[in-house]
Amino acid sequence: MFSKRVGKYVVAGMVILCLGLSAGLSDASDADNDGIDDTEERALAEKYAPILYFEEKEKVYPVSVDYAISNSNLNRSDEGVPALIDENPTVEELSHYNTDENYYLDNRKGTIHDDGIIEDYRSNMENLGYTVYAHVFKQGNETVIQYWMFYAFNKGTLNTHEGDWEMIQIILNTEQKAANAMYSQHISGQKAKWSQVEKSGDHAKVYVARESHANYFRYYQGKLGLASDYVGKNGRVLKPDDYDLIILGEAGEGNHIAEQGWIDFAGRWGDFGSNESGVRGERGPRGPAYREDGNMWAGTTWGDSLFPLNKNVLAADWIFYNFNMIYIAVLAVSLAFISFGIYRRRKGLEKPFFYILKVDGMNAKSIGNILAIVGIVLAVTSLFYPWYGVSVDAQVGSYQTPGLTEIISIDGLKGVQINLLDENSGMVQVGAIPIAFSLLIGAAILLFILGTIGIDGKKAGRKYMVRGIKFIIPVILILITVMS
Repeated sequence: MFSKRVGKYVVAGMVILCLGLSAGLSDASDADNDGIDDTEERALAEKYAPILYFEEKEKVYPVSVDYAISNSNLNRSDEGVPALIDENPTVEELSHYNTDENYYLDNRKGTIHDDGIIEDYRSNMENLGYTVYAHVFKQGNETVIQYWMFYAFNKGTLNTHEGDWEMIQIILNTEQKAANAMYSQHISGQKAKWSQVEKSGDHAKVYVARESHANYFRYYQGKLGLASDYVGKNGRVLKPDDYDLIILGEAGEGNHIAEQGWIDFAGRWGDFGSNESGVRGERGPRGPAYREDGNMWAGTTWGDSLFPLNKNVLAADWIFYNFNMIYIAVLAVSLAFISFGIYRRRKGLEKPFFYILKVDGMNAKSIGNILAIVGIVLAVTSLFYPWYGVSVDAQVGSYQTPGLTEIISIDGLKGVQINLLDENSGMVQVGAIPIAFSLLIGAAILLFILGTIGIDGKKAGRKYMVRGIKFIIPVILILITVMS
């Protein structure tokens, strides 16, 4: 009798144990076959979900890819000529176009030459909400957490194109602790140690550039470098609770749910344009799995190649970000000293007070003043006209161009720009100080004019010579650069 009871308890225990094991096995799921339990992917993605800070004039925010797909034609470009494939493509259909044969989604709401897409997005923004996509996977002994953001339109300082994909990623070490972060910026990006990242708890702060959507580690970055972006923390802030966080599977059939078939789409998320559009940076970007030939999707392959965050460069970033205020403060102090000096000698001044306005016939003094006035006018006018440009028509070699293409441009506002002849880069600013040249020249002219109050002819002559030399030095440097 006793043995029968024991046997029943043993059987019951075995049944309960089996049920428990089966329940545990059913809870564990790895739908994307990447070796990480789906529940763990969700937990990690939520733990480190970023906080996005936008500049006050931003008009476009992260949105679901459904917005682009539902409003676009699926086309193919044949030598720059669009060929319609489907006016109403589906996610399942897009997944079959997984080879690079110039396929692209062309948004029907507008073009790169108007604000139609932006206006349509903003009119539906409240209903569309905000979406961020998370891609979690193993790479060696590390875990990579990527956050992909899709924007309906890119109207940045470097280029303009339909659709925009940007990404930040966080690298967890073998102890599952955050070690590094990488932020995408235009055709490249930047990396930093986790200790250098501004955070709220475990949530990294990301400062998104206006209209270009490049991601920065500080709100005052963006002025130095290629793009001269407008960045700030004075606009909309999207915290993890403000957006839908969607966990992505992996690329390839069977590695993601059906609704994510768009991952396998190898085409462009925006108008393909003409043959010149790639050089001008007007062509839509590739999707996450195909950005930078798949290196971004792969994680550290892309991230390891980025330049690290540098505290000295950050200090320079801060100075340039606040340059106008600093410069105006210094200018105000200078004007105060000059005004005080003028006030002290006011009784001895002769009219006209400004020596530069003393024009009384054809004499050396009048001619010198006229030349000075003409020089001031030319200096101001030069800001708004190109100084130098080079265009080429290269039909052979690695850097072929689709016809005559501008590759170097120099002017008074944007400084030196070059064309990298790389798809989606467009004209890139290099070697220019990211400050308002008009402010510098305007202040210099003001100080120069005030400095002529009450001075005699000899002092005026010396001042004209010194100022003239200072203005002509940049011109000489440009000429030397051009001739070399």
